[in-house]
Amino acid sequence: MRIDPAGWPLVTGPLAPAVLLAAAGRSTGRRGLRRAAWPFLALSAYMLLFFRDPERDCDREEPPADVVLSPADGMVMVAGEPQEGVAPEPAPEGGWQQVSVFLSVVDVHVNRSPYRGEVVESSYRKGSFLAAYRAESAHRNERSELWLREDHPEGERTVVFRQLVGVLARRIVTRTGVGQRLATGERFGLMKFGSRMDVFLPRECTITVSKGQRVRGGETVIARWPAAG
Repeated sequence: MRIDPAGWPLVTGPLAPAVLLAAAGRSTGRRGLRRAAWPFLALSAYMLLFFRDPERDCDREEPPADVVLSPADGMVMVAGEPQEGVAPEPAPEGGWQQVSVFLSVVDVHVNRSPYRGEVVESSYRKGSFLAAYRAESAHRNERSELWLREDHPEGERTVVFRQLVGVLARRIVTRTGVGQRLATGERFGLMKFGSRMDVFLPRECTITVSKGQRVRGGETVIARWPAAG
């Protein structure tokens, strides 16, 4: 299985002490040293699991132009009206609907673009590291925000999405920027450990998921644009 490049240092790091302990145990005959290598091997195996990057339907076939896909694996926390919170309001200015996905530490953390188009705005903000499932995390935690715009015969389409890190995360990886084009479901980044993805959609979109639903990045349809005409 493919592993995200950001994960290799964390996968290989625990292997060094594991090899040293195993070698020392073999040369001295001390079983305790060999047993001490197992936690490091287990940690390396978990990092392989965490940074896995499986193929999804969007990698094999281009999604229809009217669908918005989940940007991440996880559970839907918000589906509908933007999440309320203390000022500043977490939603961008204007009328939006919101879909938020919470990623646990065992979910795939590779992020995918929910829709197609050109990145017209990109911003990064440092912040706190509250648990990503808490409402305050939307406007207090570290986050990266992208605005994606697509010219369409039915009118200009804009989607806003955010990478939001949680209490365990300490780094957001965003591998795109203003002027670049993304396809629906295309990989664009990664969030390390417990995290959250917020997607803001225009009012004309129909949200197709509900709170508490499990979704898969690049496969689950979270919203649809109105039918042509």
